[in-house]
Amino acid sequence: MSIPVDITIDHEIDRGFDEAVAATERLDVLINAAGHISTGTIEDTSLNAWDAMMNVNLRSVFRLMQLAAPHLEKTCGNIVNVSSVTGLRSFPGVLAYCVSKAGLDQLTRCAALELAPKSVRVNAVNPGVVVTEIHKRGGMSEPDYEKFLERSKTTHPLGRVGQPSEIADLIYYLASASASWITGATYQIDGGRALTCAR
Repeated sequence: MSIPVDITIDHEIDRGFDEAVAATERLDVLINAAGHISTGTIEDTSLNAWDAMMNVNLRSVFRLMQLAAPHLEKTCGNIVNVSSVTGLRSFPGVLAYCVSKAGLDQLTRCAALELAPKSVRVNAVNPGVVVTEIHKRGGMSEPDYEKFLERSKTTHPLGRVGQPSEIADLIYYLASASASWITGATYQIDGGRALTCAR
């Protein structure tokens, strides 16, 4: 079942969430995987670009976690947030994206502490460069994206970019009973990218 919503609009989030819960009659796992990126520095990031990334990458996650918490308490469920290596370390040229993901990591940790007494776990995954549409949706041209992927082979110590299935496998593990004693974690899955110097 798919329920399209605009996660930058509160009533759309609420409607989509209510429809999903009504259809399944319970909630076991919330995975926050929507993301938005665009380039910009401290000097040239517009307020509109800043707000767009904060709204998608952080505010919508906060709202969905608020809605999900009472349902997850009933099922001893859990939350997995999709963050980024940029949440763990800084990179030039993507200021607002870095800040939004760092905020998401802290949201994950704070919520994990607050929901632990209710047996609700909260974790995050922090991917490096993964082959998805996020950069092209953020304005990168196809030729530039191909160059970016090629260059990323040199910035990730394992010598390649990630695949969506690899991130999905980690999310699945964290959402499963096998990870029942893990909460408040931010898991690097980045081919070693977070270990390197900025380049």
